Amino acid sequence: MGSLPLVKILLLCHLTFGSTFGDTSDNEVYACSLPEDLLTEIESYAPLVDKIINETIYGSFKGSTWQELSMFVDTFGPRFTGTQNLENAIDYMLNRSVNEGLQNVHGEYAVVPHWVRGAESATLLQPRVQKISMLGLGYSLGTVSQGITASAIVVKSFDELQQRQREIPGKIVVYNQEYVSYPKTVKYRSRGASEAAKYGAVAVLIRSITPFSIYSPHTGMMSYEPNVTKIPAACITVEDATLLNRIADRGEELVINIKMEAQNLPSVKSRNTIAEIIGEERPEKVVVVSGHLDSWDVGQGAMDDGGGAFIAWNALRMLNSLNLRPRRTLRTILWTGEELGIIGAQQYIKEHQAEKGNLQFVMESDMGTFTPIGLAFTGSREVGCILEKVMSLMGAINATRLTTPHEGPDIEGWVDMGVPGASLWNANSKYFWYHHSNGDTMAVEDPHALDLGTALFAAVSYIMGDLSIDLPHHA
Repeated sequence: MGSLPLVKILLLCHLTFGSTFGDTSDNEVYACSLPEDLLTEIESYAPLVDKIINETIYGSFKGSTWQELSMFVDTFGPRFTGTQNLENAIDYMLNRSVNEGLQNVHGEYAVVPHWVRGAESATLLQPRVQKISMLGLGYSLGTVSQGITASAIVVKSFDELQQRQREIPGKIVVYNQEYVSYPKTVKYRSRGASEAAKYGAVAVLIRSITPFSIYSPHTGMMSYEPNVTKIPAACITVEDATLLNRIADRGEELVINIKMEAQNLPSVKSRNTIAEIIGEERPEKVVVVSGHLDSWDVGQGAMDDGGGAFIAWNALRMLNSLNLRPRRTLRTILWTGEELGIIGAQQYIKEHQAEKGNLQFVMESDMGTFTPIGLAFTGSREVGCILEKVMSLMGAINATRLTTPHEGPDIEGWVDMGVPGASLWNANSKYFWYHHSNGDTMAVEDPHALDLGTALFAAVSYIMGDLSIDLPHHA
């Protein structure tokens, strides 16, 4: 069947476009239409979608994503970039993919950073002695062996830091910023060290980037600004940040000791993990489903991003078991080195730039695998209309909604080049409660929610891979 002329795309379907992920307050709602033959074609997939959903939710694959993920997580625990444990986990997934009969199974090398946390501690020495729970930030340098002991100053914003710059030299800066949202608040973790160092600070302790805490510090990546002195950086709990703020507000002097053995070691090799169902008619054309296999060195990485990686991988595994082979190739990619800067994806996309024109659609899950709502996507209006109709087939799992833009860091490079892409939109209001903390364990994952996410990824990827038309890329 030949490609349909998308310029003729004209039926009423209300597609919501939002300026913020999951936020439709400023959305533009527009009418779009699809030609009757394309509508009929998409509707013809309804029985197949029902088969995929039934097999995943009620059939032999019920609970399998949770079982596979829990075996993986319990076996390997945290899988930090640069560690042998991550490489062992990659070997495990390559072997599982071969054993499950997936095709073109292989790893592709990526050079990744090797940051080591080492032993670390923070202790309040004055006005009383108390241990401060902390987690050093990725790429931070360490302290001398005896640590850094200095008076501390507490600020609530970069503006206050600037206003009090004369008080900063020689001190530890404690940031007790208000949590607004992750995108708006993470700048304190990313830039906090360099901003304080400009005024002579010797170290920073940053309130963890989370809306909720039960005395849990959250780690993450930071960066140093060029030509600014590098100082140690760590996150502390919400409780300790607010405690230190209260003491400072009473006019009492804070003295803190920070010890960090953090080191940035020479880069090492890791691998992106690839497995496919090769397309029957157009094998050179590709739909990508993905998540990242690495995690932080705390918790188990079950939520970030074990769940996302496994709904992507298990979607292909399930389709393969049903002998469902679309026209185009379905490729699962389990990325490496995401937590330290999207390293594996950036190298893979650069090395595969020549394939960009053959990419039909790219998908990722990296914002939790709670109960799915639908998809968040970036692409042309034509693709949005097609995807809206595809999502209407997901009523059995109540995951029919579509919003924009996508939120997938590993597929961002492709999407920026014009490839249509989507990420899992799920009920993840508690995602940042556990994010980058010791709380990211299998206790966060729900078997049924994982089944729903797997069914959604399997059904959408199959349809996008099997459609008679090639999806247009956007500018």
